[in-house]
Formats: sequence, C-alpha cells, structure tokens
Amino acid sequence: MHLLDTTMFFCQRGGGVKKYLLAKHAWLGKFAAPVRHTLLVPGPLPGFSDVRTCGGPSIPLAGGYRFPLSVPRWRDALVALAPDLIEAGDPYVVGFAARAAAKRLRIPVVAFCHSDLPRMLKQRVGSWIGPIARAYLRNLYAGYDLVLAPSATVRDKLESWGVHNTAQQPLGVDIDVFTPKHRDPNFRRSIGVAEETRLLVYAGRFAREKNLHVLTGAVDKLGDPYHLLMVGADRLARPSPRVTQLPYEGDAGKLARVLASCDALVHAGDQETFGLIVIEGMACGLPVAAVGVGGTGELVTDSVGERAARPDVAEMAAAIDALFARDLTRVGAAARARVLGSYSWNMAFSRLVQHYGRLAGKKIDARVPLAHAEH
Repeated sequence: MHLLDTTMFFCQRGGGVKKYLLAKHAWLGKFAAPVRHTLLVPGPLPGFSDVRTCGGPSIPLAGGYRFPLSVPRWRDALVALAPDLIEAGDPYVVGFAARAAAKRLRIPVVAFCHSDLPRMLKQRVGSWIGPIARAYLRNLYAGYDLVLAPSATVRDKLESWGVHNTAQQPLGVDIDVFTPKHRDPNFRRSIGVAEETRLLVYAGRFAREKNLHVLTGAVDKLGDPYHLLMVGADRLARPSPRVTQLPYEGDAGKLARVLASCDALVHAGDQETFGLIVIEGMACGLPVAAVGVGGTGELVTDSVGERAARPDVAEMAAAIDALFARDLTRVGAAARARVLGSYSWNMAFSRLVQHYGRLAGKKIDARVPLAHAEH
C-alpha cells in the first residue's frame, strides 16, 4: 500500500506538522511494512532525501514556510506519484489539489485539521470573516472521505461547522527519546543560570499566536528565582536578566535534554489544536503551566499542572506560582504517566493505520503490540 502525505506546513524549521509527518514516516518504515510512504511538500529542502518537493514561494516572516500557488501543478504531482491514499495537512492550495488528485485516481483522501483557520483569521482580520471561513472549510472537507481532528475541541468545532465525516486522532511523542533520563545536571551552568533557579521552558515558533509576551511578562512579575528559557529564537540571546533564548533545535534528542533539564514547561498559546510540545515536555517528566484553552486545555489536567483561563500576564504568573507550590516531582511523574498511557506515537499510529486500512479496503499489519507503547 502506498500512502502519501502532502502539506505546505513543512520546512527546515517546521513545527508540529513536520514532527508528525517525520515520526509517521519512521514508524511506518519500522512497523508497517510493506507500506510505502511518500511526502510531497514545498521545497527546496536539502537534507531530506525521502521527501518529494513541488516548489512554492517563501512566505515573508513565516519561519521558512512556502505557499504553493497552483492547484493543477500540485494535483498533477500527486497523481504522478500514484498513491493508494492521500492525506492532506493543510486547507489551502494543497487541500484542493489533494482532493482533485484523489478524484482522478479514484482513491480515498483524508484531511488532517492541524489549525483552526476561522479563529486565526478572526484574530487577524476581524469577526466578520468567521462565517466565510467556516463555509470555506465545510465546502472543502465535503470532498474528503475522512477529516481527522487532533483533539475533541477541534472535532467538536468541525461538527458545529457542518463537517460530519470526522474522527479524533491524537498526536504522540517518542517516549524513548523524550524521557526524564535525559536530564543534564550541568545544563544550568551551560546557559549561565544558578542551580537554585526555578527554570521554566518554552519551545516552539516565535509567532504572535504563541503569546510569548505573556510568558516574559509573567516571569518579570514573579521575579527571582524564576527564569524563562525560550527555545526557537534566531540566535542565542538574553533579552532580559530573567529570559534566555536559544536557537531552534531540530534534533529530538538534544531538545529532550533541554526539556528534561528544566523544572516546568510553560505555554501561553490559545490557538493550539493539540499541543505537541506540551506532551514532549510531559514525557520528560515536566509539570506544565499553560493557558487551558483548546487542545492544550485537554492535555493539561489538574494532575499534571496548572491552567490559566486566558493568555493574561497576571493569570499566567498565578498559574506558575501555584504550580511551584505543589510537589513538582509528583506532578512531573503524573505528567509522564499520562503520556505513557495515552500519547505515544505507537498508540497514535496504530489507531491511524486502522483508518487508512478501512478507507482503502486493505488491511495494514502494524507489527507492534499497542502495549509496547507503555514500556
């Protein structure tokens, strides 16, 4: 069986979608032979030999993302690869091209709703755009056999918009890479902070919707001994005495070392459809202080952290302060246990290939027991 993933959300410094696709590619190659998996994304992308590219101009100030312009060109590239099933990871040109290619090939087509387009447009353009965006998605997804949602929040929204061919499909984490075992006792010294520092970490894109000003403001409000480490900057920097910035880290093992060496993960984004970095931190044994909205709100239960009701400096500072009033070791252990029980890549992909097999009418024999995810 030949599975094909396609999306514009894939670049050298890409975020959660890229992690999902590369993890899927590795997992299918290891556990689901003889399944063949191809990725078609904008390019060029040096260093990714297994990824096919189809071009697209760079988007200014978007961290390296490119935007395809031609539905026919992308459709023809998909058709030429002759897949048995296509999954599209964005609702723009690629989304329409995937639908058209699947129709021409007479194969199933799946959409993965990685972003809340109506909410994003509402914040950038105004509330008037909401109904138009919802109608747009309803029309697009009507041509799909299945629409995957990474959280119950997203699935409920899709259903309320009139998209009914949905299924919830959580993402996951490599529990053998993201583990407390990677904690480095020399890490604080390496970034120039004292051992007694309460070290908070954020990792991800430095984008407006991540509300990074809320995190820096909360740390300034809390004062000593709190310090915020932000991973994903353009360069190493210390913009204030209480904030250190590190460059983007694309190596999972090195990122796990950073996460595991901190005391807690913080996240102020309120547009997350899932929150992949949150479960990566939890897998490393970190308790979490986050805005309890959307997918992140589903991940951060009372047992694993504290939630702020909205992206507000005072509320985030209160959530962080409340978190450190608890037994961090116990809360971190609960966070790790929650990931082991529900959010490993083995569990996620074992569920995903069942959807694929049902749609394509072919049984995919994933050669890993589901219980393997808990060891």
